[in-house]
Amino acid sequence: QVQLVESGGGLVQPGGSLRLSCAASRSIFNIAAMSWYRQVPGKQREFVAITTTGGSTSYADSVKGRFNLSRDNAKNTVYLQMNSLKPEDTAVYYCNALTAGEDYWGQGTQVTVSS
Repeated sequence: QVQLVESGGGLVQPGGSLRLSCAASRSIFNIAAMSWYRQVPGKQREFVAITTTGGSTSYADSVKGRFNLSRDNAKNTVYLQMNSLKPEDTAVYYCNALTAGEDYWGQGTQVTVSS
């Protein structure tokens, strides 16, 4: 089992940057995949980015080239660096861990992009 706590959300102007953090309650070294999703009211949660233990990383087309996902195994933390933010990036961002066939989610952090 693993608990996830997201942080770093907030209000930012279009074109600005934010860095989200996802801190895990235990080592993430052997967690098969850690990812970020986002959700706006009335819509399904959508995939943003994923990183695996093998070191591969992939992104949704809508964020490719603007967002960067990294993991610090020593700190049990995954980061999502978000640059060139757009109003359509506004959402609650959730961290996900997939391990031993189980999905774990954090409580989410709100990101609002507005002038």
